[in-house]
Amino acid sequence: MSYVPRLKQEYKDKVIKALTEEFSYENVMQVPKLSKIVLSRGVGAAVADKKLIDHAVDELTAITGQKAVSTISKKDVASFKLRKGMPIGAKVTLRGDRMYEFLDRLITASLPRVRDFNGIKATGFDGRGNYNLGVTEQIIFPEINIDKVNKVSGMDITFVTSAPTDKEAKSLLTELGLPFKKN
Repeated sequence: MSYVPRLKQEYKDKVIKALTEEFSYENVMQVPKLSKIVLSRGVGAAVADKKLIDHAVDELTAITGQKAVSTISKKDVASFKLRKGMPIGAKVTLRGDRMYEFLDRLITASLPRVRDFNGIKATGFDGRGNYNLGVTEQIIFPEINIDKVNKVSGMDITFVTSAPTDKEAKSLLTELGLPFKKN
């Protein structure tokens, strides 16, 4: 028997049933699912110090368990002393089992470590069923050693779903366990 992440099993057992009852889907394939999670981090100070990109890539790799890649600028911006092709950030895209494992660790271990946490805002939906979440400090993740952090910075986490509307996407993410604020 092979290993199945807890949230993936919960999606199959409970979430599909709950969403089918709520939105009265006729087919199991109509039920929205989480496609991927993208963690991205801009490192604006990397224009002056190239080692900051390596630190950002290493931290994202430690957080996700998957190798992160550096992102490069697409055009010149003279006011920022930025040239086309310079590394300017880092990102990692999670799919499948790693995605569910990261989501589980985010919900159970990382988000409760945020100072004064009352839930995440429900205003991060884009109109097409995707949700964006900003994290202000990377030290909320237990994988990050606070002593080795050279600069506290945040990152963006994007949840890409197959849901056609924001309402369905919010129901999916709520069923998976994301703690949205009560209005």
